Amino acid sequence: MLVKDIMSVDIHYIQVPGNRSNAMNLMSEKKVSGLPVVKSSTKKLVGMLTRTDLVKNPDEEQIALIMTRKIITAHPDDNLQSITKKMLENGIRRIPIVENDELVGLVTASDIISKALWKTDIQEPVENYMIKNIPTTWERTPLNIAFEIMRYYNLKVLLSLNKDGKLSGILTETDFIEESEIISERTVHNTSVGTEGDKWSWDSKNVLYVIKNHLKFSDKEVKDVATNDLSIVTTKTSVNECANKMRQRNIEQIPIIDVEGELVGLVRATDLIKAIKD
Repeated sequence: MLVKDIMSVDIHYIQVPGNRSNAMNLMSEKKVSGLPVVKSSTKKLVGMLTRTDLVKNPDEEQIALIMTRKIITAHPDDNLQSITKKMLENGIRRIPIVENDELVGLVTASDIISKALWKTDIQEPVENYMIKNIPTTWERTPLNIAFEIMRYYNLKVLLSLNKDGKLSGILTETDFIEESEIISERTVHNTSVGTEGDKWSWDSKNVLYVIKNHLKFSDKEVKDVATNDLSIVTTKTSVNECANKMRQRNIEQIPIIDVEGELVGLVRATDLIKAIKD
């Protein structure tokens, strides 16, 4: 199978020059977490912008200063195995497709799942590809605390547990961003400078005002935002069956339980595509 067989051609992108607000609005409107960046009035690819980039750079307004400039690309005639390998080696979820220096498409890990992997007959159990070290929190945890837990694990998903310790919901980075806003906060720093040894001298003070942007979350708790209509698989569910569930629900991750119904792991689209062999 070739890249052109699975790539999305009706893609959303943003131009430079451009600003943060334009990017956030487009991501929210189109329900995407990443955008190719092209040069104004052209289709020449110059970068990639993700929600993570926006979160990590709250003080920057210009897209050119936020976007990732080191771009991993592929060609429409590349094969499925090569683009999967690029994703895995570079730890990325999406690859822009370029032909004659122009953006012509986009392939995400979800595209590989929904357009290729689910059609295979890979009977390996999904436990071979799951991650076990997953972030969890109580469903009554405030969103700002829950977000820090997710960031600590350097993942883009968080699972919530009820008072009995049972799985009750799932949140993604997108859920958190939609419940937050960028606010500016000014802090004042005083530095006193006096004449050493002269107790009668006047102190002179330098006042430094620092304005810094950061994310402010709503007062909601995890249970108010988490998706509780969960799709779940067991450790013995086959790769192709799991891929089909992801395709049907249009999701990028599924919690995994053992035969006793206990939460034991999580499998993401970026984990499952490892099943595609060279």
